Amino acid sequence: MHKSSEDRFQKRRLRNTYFSVVISISLVLFLVGILGALLLNSKKVADHFKEQIALTLYINDSVKEIEVQQLIKTLRLNTATKKVVWVSKEEAAQIHTNEIGEDFMEFLGYNPLLASVDVYFNADYATPFFVKNISASFENNSFVDEIIYDQPLLELLDANIQKISYWLLFAAVLFVVVAMLLINSSIRLSIHSKRFVIKTMQLVGAHKRFIRRPFIRTHVQLGLAASLIASAGIAAVVWELDQRFPELQILRHPEEPAIILGIVVALGLSITYFSTYFATQLYLNLKTDAVY
Repeated sequence: MHKSSEDRFQKRRLRNTYFSVVISISLVLFLVGILGALLLNSKKVADHFKEQIALTLYINDSVKEIEVQQLIKTLRLNTATKKVVWVSKEEAAQIHTNEIGEDFMEFLGYNPLLASVDVYFNADYATPFFVKNISASFENNSFVDEIIYDQPLLELLDANIQKISYWLLFAAVLFVVVAMLLINSSIRLSIHSKRFVIKTMQLVGAHKRFIRRPFIRTHVQLGLAASLIASAGIAAVVWELDQRFPELQILRHPEEPAIILGIVVALGLSITYFSTYFATQLYLNLKTDAVY
């Protein structure tokens, strides 16, 4: 009876150890995968923000409708243009009223706002130099009253996009190193509890390869389970981001998330294999007295 209770205790303890190993590996691989997905999609995110910056042309009231239509048509035919939005005086007044929470025309008696054309550029053209040049080309236009765009933000994005990519790459490499250390630590703790079994098998004449084999098989299986759990979590996050931000088109190229998931699984299997190999090797090389 006592032996049966002890066996159950040992089995429960072993299951808890394996569970903690799987959970720790899953969390680390999940974070590595999310960071990898961010790195892979950093250009898409940067392009998305650059394409949200509008060059606004405010149009004089005296301009004829045909001239405005010609301007819009010219802008839309430009290969640099992603989108052109016409905002009439009435629409501008409605937008302003919604922003301030009251109808300003009631006490002014007229609409002082001008109609405008918002021009959004493709990311490759949304640079300070290009936007400045195209802005200058409209400055002498008789029916353009004023030209406005967020020059500081455009310059900030242009200057820092490359830096952000490098920092993300550095963070990804750092996270992989941390993942290796954490996973290795978890596996070593797991094998530490079996150090007496390892030494006993060695003392009765078992070969090192024979002793290592079941440990490697068990922990690689745990690594595979953890990798699949992490991959499921990463896939769920990527899908949710694609649903919430369809303009980023994260799943437009499904091979990109597939690469991330493949790397996560390969990383989980390889780290658990080598960590288990070296951890068991450590106890195999210890003298019997040192085990205690």
